[in-house]
Amino acid sequence: MSSLFTQMYQVVSPEIEHKARQIKLVICDVDGVFSDGRIYMGNQGEELKAFHTRDGYGIKALRHAGIEVAVITGRDSVIVQQRMTSLTVQYIYQGQENKLAAFAELQQNLKLEASEIAFIGDDLADWAVMQYCGLSVTVQDAHPYLCLHADYRCTLPGGFGAVRELCDLLLISQGKFAEFSGSST
Repeated sequence: MSSLFTQMYQVVSPEIEHKARQIKLVICDVDGVFSDGRIYMGNQGEELKAFHTRDGYGIKALRHAGIEVAVITGRDSVIVQQRMTSLTVQYIYQGQENKLAAFAELQQNLKLEASEIAFIGDDLADWAVMQYCGLSVTVQDAHPYLCLHADYRCTLPGGFGAVRELCDLLLISQGKFAEFSGSST
């Protein structure tokens, strides 16, 4: 693996680098991946989430590099729709009790092999999809079962740059790391 990625994060096996080079679609869970997993509820019932701008920059860099991005999440939230739309994410599946069905629809619509899809998750509901992907990724603070079984475990926790770490892994592996100079909004 590139010494750049090793310097920034950690050593990656040749197998993971090979898998990363094949990826054309990244699917992300939201709570615990884009956010730290906590849900803030206001007195008026409003819901708040915090998103890291570095994750946003990574998503936009992926899109610029021709790597498609989708989210599949069990919750339904206006905040998620707004944030993903601002990042130009076209495939937003919310309220998905059965994440595997959304995965199958995406795979079919985009005509991709499983080996061309990465999924980043943090809890057991994500494993249903992760086990069928070419590259399964978990955040640093994911459920221990996912940490044991995922292909790659980020050095960063959910909501604090783990998504960006995955983006950097893919972009460096595919030789597209420094091609984007836009913003994270």
